[in-house]
Amino acid sequence: MRRTEDQPILTEEGYRKILEELRYLKEEKRKEVAEKIQEARALGDLSENSEFEAAKEDQALLEDRIAKLEALLYRAKVVKAEDLTLEEVAVGTKVVALNMMTGEEETFVIVDSAEEVDPFAGKISDKSPLGSRFIGRKRGDVVEIKLRNGKKVQYEILDIRVP
Repeated sequence: MRRTEDQPILTEEGYRKILEELRYLKEEKRKEVAEKIQEARALGDLSENSEFEAAKEDQALLEDRIAKLEALLYRAKVVKAEDLTLEEVAVGTKVVALNMMTGEEETFVIVDSAEEVDPFAGKISDKSPLGSRFIGRKRGDVVEIKLRNGKKVQYEILDIRVP
């Protein structure tokens, strides 16, 4: 999948999750923050009201998050299953690889946006040391990464799938 540098790629699942978060922030979280501001305002003198300052800070952070998500969705290209060739690793593909150090099969989904990265769920960035080595590789290819402790780990790509 080709893109411009400022065009992030989202998986369909990632796109749906971001849309849901955005809906929650706009429809529910904004109301909660507005109520906190009203409650704090009711406490009196705003110049020395720490609750009011905290609520305004929460509001600023919330609006910043909303703007960030809206901008991401506006710029993003959503990769769909039919867009993937599965001949080589790309953003949006699931990679089944053999860790040649441990002999265990590991599965990774290659994602682009930091909003989708979740190492505990096997979702790794295409910019990470391992993810960047996987990009463009084919079944049977071996990739190697150097760990922080100086050791090297090799992975053999066993399969490329649609997540």
